[in-house]
Amino acid sequence: MSLVLDAAAQDLLFREARTANTFSDEPVTEEQVQAIYDLVKFGPTAFNQTPLRITLVRSPEARERLVKHMSEGNQAKTSAAPLVAILSADNEFHEELPQLLPHFPQAKDVFFSERPLREQSALLNSALQAAYFIIGVRAAGLAAGPMTGVDPAGVEKEFLDADHTLLMVVNIGKPGEDAWFARSPRLEFDQVVTTV
Repeated sequence: MSLVLDAAAQDLLFREARTANTFSDEPVTEEQVQAIYDLVKFGPTAFNQTPLRITLVRSPEARERLVKHMSEGNQAKTSAAPLVAILSADNEFHEELPQLLPHFPQAKDVFFSERPLREQSALLNSALQAAYFIIGVRAAGLAAGPMTGVDPAGVEKEFLDADHTLLMVVNIGKPGEDAWFARSPRLEFDQVVTTV
């Protein structure tokens, strides 16, 4: 193996990591979520932008409001997960660029003055950050179940505002009994990688 990451960490983050379909009752604490964010905030993005927004759904009332917007196959596991996170893209992320890119504060206006360009950049870079978030959840010894089987307009109306675009909903927690489906196949190296 030519990876620096040891085999146990590779298993934790990728090879043995799975999307859980059931969860234990063990809560996911604020400290765990803080540790996850404090790790994954260092993942690279264009212009060091940070468009990802995370809405933690903890109260029973908020959970009920969310579950009604999930597809039928996702409702039970979203109801039962110890924690659910709504991940969205902040289309006004450029307002933070002077803080995040102090050596080039004018990037805010030079590159991101037009809303359509901001939305495109926010979507791409928040998707990168969402992937980092899922890996961070796994690094905390938890399972992450990202789901796009959801009514985006319903979730946006219920939880977000016009400046935010839903990416996905993620169930988070310790896996429960019979949590795993059989692993689906993956493409092999030579099916994906070409050299020019």
